[in-house]
Amino acid sequence: MHQIQLLVREGCHLCHAARATVAEVTGRLNMEFSELDIDQHPELLAKHHEEVPVLLIDGAVRDFWHIDAQRLERLLRS
Repeated sequence: MHQIQLLVREGCHLCHAARATVAEVTGRLNMEFSELDIDQHPELLAKHHEEVPVLLIDGAVRDFWHIDAQRLERLLRS
């Protein structure tokens, strides 16, 4: 099972779309994901402040800004 984490920020319109995409794909695959607000973590904010939302799979950055549902599904099935 993959560890899936979505890094977001308060008031981020792209984050809302990413959340919906990740929820739809993970729900269809019977997987779960966690969400982390980078504003609460200075080290993540410094690293990703211009890239949110950021999708991490098993700790590796796999996508940012726009999360592609088909690509995400392929990654999670591998």
